[in-house]
Amino acid sequence: MKIQEYRYIVSTIEFIMENVPESSNLPSNPSVESENVQEEVRNDKKRKQRVVSNCWDHFTKLNVGSVAKAKCNHCGTILSCGSGTSHLNRHTRQIHGFNQPTIEEVFDNKQHLVKTESGELGIQKFDPLVARQKLTTVVVKHELPLRFVEYESFRDFVDYCNPLVKHMSRNTLKSEIFKIYNVEKGKAMNLLEITNSRVAITTDMWTACNQKKGYMVVTGHFIDNSWHLQSRILRFIYVQAPHTADCISQILVKCLMDWNLDRKLSTVTLDNCSTNDAMVARLKGLLSTESMILSGNFFHMRCAAHILNLIVKDGLSVIESGITHVRDSVSYWSSSPKRVEKFELACRQIQIDVKKLGLDCPTRWNSTFAMLELAVKYKSVFSRLQTLEPQYKCLPSSEEWELAKQMLDYLRPFSKLTEMFSGTTYPTANLFFSIVKNMADNMIGKFLKYWDEINGVLVMAVILDPRYKMMLINYYYPKIYVVGLENQLKRVRELCDEMMNYYEAKSATTRYGVVGESSTALSDLDRYLEDPLVKRTPDFDVLQWWKMNKGKYPILAEMAKDLLAVPVTTVASESAFSTGGRTLSPHRSRLHPDTLKAIMCSQHWLWATSNRGGVPEEEIFTGEELKDEDEDGLQILD
Repeated sequence: MKIQEYRYIVSTIEFIMENVPESSNLPSNPSVESENVQEEVRNDKKRKQRVVSNCWDHFTKLNVGSVAKAKCNHCGTILSCGSGTSHLNRHTRQIHGFNQPTIEEVFDNKQHLVKTESGELGIQKFDPLVARQKLTTVVVKHELPLRFVEYESFRDFVDYCNPLVKHMSRNTLKSEIFKIYNVEKGKAMNLLEITNSRVAITTDMWTACNQKKGYMVVTGHFIDNSWHLQSRILRFIYVQAPHTADCISQILVKCLMDWNLDRKLSTVTLDNCSTNDAMVARLKGLLSTESMILSGNFFHMRCAAHILNLIVKDGLSVIESGITHVRDSVSYWSSSPKRVEKFELACRQIQIDVKKLGLDCPTRWNSTFAMLELAVKYKSVFSRLQTLEPQYKCLPSSEEWELAKQMLDYLRPFSKLTEMFSGTTYPTANLFFSIVKNMADNMIGKFLKYWDEINGVLVMAVILDPRYKMMLINYYYPKIYVVGLENQLKRVRELCDEMMNYYEAKSATTRYGVVGESSTALSDLDRYLEDPLVKRTPDFDVLQWWKMNKGKYPILAEMAKDLLAVPVTTVASESAFSTGGRTLSPHRSRLHPDTLKAIMCSQHWLWATSNRGGVPEEEIFTGEELKDEDEDGLQILD
């Protein structure tokens, strides 16, 4: 190679080396270079772009002195704006309903939509423990089976509403029920602890036909410090046989001790049976009678509904043979579907509304009343059927129909008294006087047997009603006591004075720590009786009246708070057995007694809290679900 060519090649290489970029800057892959450039551009834009919250669509910035503030464009509220915008977003969301998160955002943050008290939607963080408690409350309050939480369709529904919910098993549900039981029992005990009035007790026994086990329920009744009538189940317990007076009294005393009510008792209301009579005697020996009203003179209240049932049954026994054909007629035309069809056809032919005939239960007088009332209405239908059905040979005679009508007139007041215990009047009758007279004699004898034992509480309760005071006493006593009326009225006044002295001494002990003589007790009672009666109106509330007038009659108000809470029937306790029969249904007969206790008590406490001391109308005991089994208790009808 010539030297000139060599020099040319060297100079060319030097030129290239001087003008070519460094190797680190040489792109190795065109696609990678493009992506890197785009990412750098995006990051640069983000750095340069200013992030603005949606809340500034609803707020305007302003300076108050040297402090930055934000003024709401909708309501003019001024808030700080130097420490984030969460409080601004919360204001627009909660006050004005703006900036609600999307459903996706809600579930991403484990939140859920809820309705506020005003009915608007709000956001709340989902709490699985609260969800579990609410589901357990539904099961308890509405008597759902424990297996309900394992139903496939129910779980599908829950998953659709909120997939965040963790499903419960029956065992978990049972544990949650006991948690609710403990919490609600604590609330009930606290309410009784702070209540400054006495507590009246009702108790009854029930035998579950599915388990053949005996259960005892104890219910407390009282007027709270806001003058609202309250009731709480204190105990629902399985009682092993035999159900003797000793056994029942020991269980009741233990219950009262556990709830610290042994010195706050006013009365105990029981059904009329020899076991309960013996139990009351034992209770007085186990409890301190010094803490009872008048040393326990009012302690035992007999169930007025049970007395009423005995009274009417004694009266009906006299005329039993006179209504046999009426009962046989009802039985005949309701014994088969074919006869029912003939009966309904005869009703339509003579244009009478068709209702289902019902045979009475011999142990329930009110079912006899219902049977007679319906049968008398269909008198002409029965007469028509006699000509159409040769085998129907038990048509009542005209005298028997007339007797049935007379009995309806006499039983109708008792039917109303089944719902509300009050004074009794008997309409006069001209026909069948001798039969009715014998019936009335039996009924009056039974009435007087129990009246002398319970009239003290009832007399004081009616006197403490400002609509009546002594008016009902003066009206009914002459009808009850044909002989010895003056002595009975004197006893009423002595009872009033004795009660006033007792409560005045109790009040003085509470105020001063010593028992003092009353200088205003009689005048307090006299002023009350001399004041005019309160006008009777359908919406009158006797407890609220005493709440408004407790300053005017302080001693009487304290007495009213104790006595007006006394139940005259055991219906409140029997209603628990109505619920117990539904809870302990045939397919749940293996429910453990402790679980049944937790369900029964929790249900009553939950309803009482949500309904201010009561239960909903559909839960109220009607008596149709129960029948007498023996003096130990009641049994659910199938």
